[in-house]
Amino acid sequence: MRIGLFGGSFDPPHEGHVLVSRMALTRLRLDRVWWLVTPGNPLKDARELPSLAARMAACRKLAAHPRIVVSGVEAQIRTRFTYDTLRYLRLRCPGVRFVWIMGADNLLHFHRWRHWREIARLAPIAVIDRPGASLRAASAKAAQVLGLARLREQDSVSLACKRPPAFVYLHGKRAAQSSTALRAARKDQ
Repeated sequence: MRIGLFGGSFDPPHEGHVLVSRMALTRLRLDRVWWLVTPGNPLKDARELPSLAARMAACRKLAAHPRIVVSGVEAQIRTRFTYDTLRYLRLRCPGVRFVWIMGADNLLHFHRWRHWREIARLAPIAVIDRPGASLRAASAKAAQVLGLARLREQDSVSLACKRPPAFVYLHGKRAAQSSTALRAARKDQ
């Protein structure tokens, strides 16, 4: 089983999340993509964050795809850190090949994540191109450190079987939507 893990606040979820998931399913030949809806991002202010239940319901309504699974596993295991989530899932699902999925905008700040180098050693990473992040992401600290582990985009289908650290940068159709912009528009109403 090859499963992509797509973590985030999903505040709110939008078509860009679906687009990324479908791209990952196809280009990485994944069996499933799990949306890991976090109880709260440690790098963001969670005071105005809608409830986990509300965000998960919105994700389920939007995803509406048989191979996209919405999960609140981080709340169940009481963590907010990707490193802890990956360790937990690898221990509980030893035969599964997990791939961490992130937008290029997250690669810019990946070096600020708790145990980011260990995350890269726990699962191969698929970085999905995002508007406004393409060039900056290529020079991000994490991209530089992991440079030798980068696969060519045409080899992306093999990512799930690669021993980490391994990552691929995927380009394709991009959605201009962002949760940040949607939240700002919601505040202006």
